[in-house]
Amino acid sequence: MSGAVREVAPRRPDLRFLRDDSHIGLLLGRIAPGAFPPLLTVLTVALVAGTLLVADQGRLTGITLFAPVASLLLSGLVSGHPHYGRFDWLVPPVLRVTEYGFLTVLGLASGVPGPLVFVLLVAVVLHHRDDVTRPAVGTVRPGWVRAASLGWDGRLLVVAVGGALESLTAVYGLLAAYLVALLVRESVRTWSATPVTDLRDDHNDRGGVDASST
Repeated sequence: MSGAVREVAPRRPDLRFLRDDSHIGLLLGRIAPGAFPPLLTVLTVALVAGTLLVADQGRLTGITLFAPVASLLLSGLVSGHPHYGRFDWLVPPVLRVTEYGFLTVLGLASGVPGPLVFVLLVAVVLHHRDDVTRPAVGTVRPGWVRAASLGWDGRLLVVAVGGALESLTAVYGLLAAYLVALLVRESVRTWSATPVTDLRDDHNDRGGVDASST
């Protein structure tokens, strides 16, 4: 039918894309792609991170700061897996719980102000929301923006380094400000690139007040 508007079906996001791995994690995934089951591996990641946190009651110690390294090494090995298993859709939620839980428990137990922990969590959640919602309208965040957001494992490593340097509060603040700046920059770019319909022209095309009577 001439002039008909063709609907574009929403694109289903790749589960590997929703994992939000860092470049290091993606490189590890090239070592043996498909060799290990993704869900079992990330459940192990969550268990290891949780155990290391509980071992010292979430306080800032050497064993606690090893959790991000262990998480990166384990989860990175399956980042290249096709994720076609029946329950592999659970992989991104498990990784989200691992990151949010680690940032919350470590921050609060180590004396980072609660509002600062909350701001960092909100910034991280908004980045993940972008990755989930954009494919529904046929678009994704630019690759460099996703890389600049460091990945879930990269953010945990940054926090671990800050803890090792005894600057955890400062690192939480800087990381939150950095992620918010990325969000604002990408939002402005998206808004400015969105076509805007001139309502006056549309009104006239439909025979409005200013439409020609000839």
